[in-house]
Parts: sequence; structure tokens; C-alpha cells
Amino acid sequence: MTACKNIPAHGKITESGNYNMFPHKWQEIRLTAAKTAGICCRKTAHTVEKGGMGMLTVCIRAVILYLVSALAMRLMGKRQLGQLQPYEFVMALLIADLAASPMENVETPLLYGIGPILALVCLHALLTVLDVKCPGVRKWLCAAPSVVIRDGVIQRDEMKRLNYTLSDLCEEVRAGGVLDVNHVQTAILETSGKLSVFPKAGEESVRRRDVHIQAQEEMIPLSLVMDGRVQREHLKVIGRDEKWLQALLADLSLTAEWVFYASLDRDGFVSLHTSDGAFMRIRGIDGEGRGQ
Repeated sequence: MTACKNIPAHGKITESGNYNMFPHKWQEIRLTAAKTAGICCRKTAHTVEKGGMGMLTVCIRAVILYLVSALAMRLMGKRQLGQLQPYEFVMALLIADLAASPMENVETPLLYGIGPILALVCLHALLTVLDVKCPGVRKWLCAAPSVVIRDGVIQRDEMKRLNYTLSDLCEEVRAGGVLDVNHVQTAILETSGKLSVFPKAGEESVRRRDVHIQAQEEMIPLSLVMDGRVQREHLKVIGRDEKWLQALLADLSLTAEWVFYASLDRDGFVSLHTSDGAFMRIRGIDGEGRGQ
């Protein structure tokens, strides 16, 4: 009868009524909640501590692997990235990958990264010795320099074999200090990827003030045809159209498809390199060529 007094008229049991009815149950619930809260706090503190130690471990491993990788690259010799031989470049990529794996996963033993890196350094030393002692091995590892301009003529077949475009050639020739490809006697693509440029006789750079010649600004030639494709935007620059170019080529019994490279210089001359390796230079526009 006493318990029934705590039951409200609408039929719901209040918290006060529950406690009065079942005091031992509420005590158990409170003890369980306190234990659960304590366990959660301890787990959180452990997780934070473990996370901090894990981050410190990753940082230490990163420093160690960086020092080992830097030492490995130092033992492989001082070279710029563009001077690496193909096998050296591959080794550099492998060293970076081997160093990354132990840094990403702290469960991976550190020696699993350091050991293969040292093995690659030893392999590089062996390949370097073979490179010096055995010319055949060097040719297999590094290939050989390729002549892309010979006697003033662009070697189309060699460029196709190397996947070397005319845009690449013109860019590297300009980087070599020569504005016009047609002023190059010989150009050699080295095994490092660098282009060695040798100008034609009489086209070498001269200090004009030393020979008392009036200075005249050089201009980059306009390409009219590149690998059989007409450069229409350049024709618009000089105030000509494709029909003019077709007529010019027709006088030589040529079409644009048979022209590997054609350019117009400031004097109005068109230099042509045909697909079969021929070279010719003809008058394209009278007087100062551009815009007239």
C-alpha cells in the first residue's frame, strides 16, 4: 500500500517513486556508471599517451630514414637531377619508395627500409664499375648520344625514334644560345637529356663592339610548318594565308605533308627541312619579311 502512494494518477512512475521502490537497483546503476566513466577516462588517457608516443616514433624514424637516404644519394655521386643516367634515376625512385614504407607504417621494421637502400647503393657501385670497364654495358645502361641535327639538316627519323618533338628541339636550341634552328650545324642529344648545340661557321656569337659592327637585334624565326602541320596563326602574323604557302611549296613540287619543318626568318627567307632529309632555303617574302 505504501508503494502505491508513489504512483501518480496518470500511470507513470516518477524517479522519486522508482528510487523509493527500488533503492538497491539505483545504487547498482550509479556504481556501474561510475566504473564505466573511470574506464573511459583511463582509455582516453592511454590513447592520448599512445598517440603522442606514436607520433614521436614516426618523427624519429623519418629522421633516420632521411639521413640514410641522403647518405645513399651522396655515395652515388654528386649530380643534378637532369644529369642522372636512366638507371640512376630508377634507383633514386626506389630509394624514395623504400624510405617511405617504414615511415608510413610503424609496424614495419626500420631495417626493412635501410637494408634494401644499402643494397641499392652496392648495386650502383657495381654498375658504375661496369660502366667504366665495359663499353657494352654502358651502351646498354645509358644508350648513346643521338645526333638530331647533322650538317644543318634535322634528322627526322632519329627524332621520331627518340620521341623528341620539334618544339623540344627549338626550345633546347634557344636554351643553347641560338635563336634559329637553321643556324645550327650539329646538335647532339646527350644521354643525360641535354642538347649540345654547335652553330654553323659564321653564326657564332661575336662581340660586335670588338669588331666595330653595328648591332642588329636578332629575331626568333616563325615556324610555318611543323611535322606536316601548317601553323596558321603564324601565317596571320606575317599577313599571309595557307594558299600563299601552298603556292610557295608547289614551286618546289612539295606539299605541306612532305615538309618536316619550315620557318621564315627576318630577311624573308623560308628554310625547309623535308621529310626525306633534304634542306633548302628560298626567298619567301621580299624585303624585311614579317608583316610586309
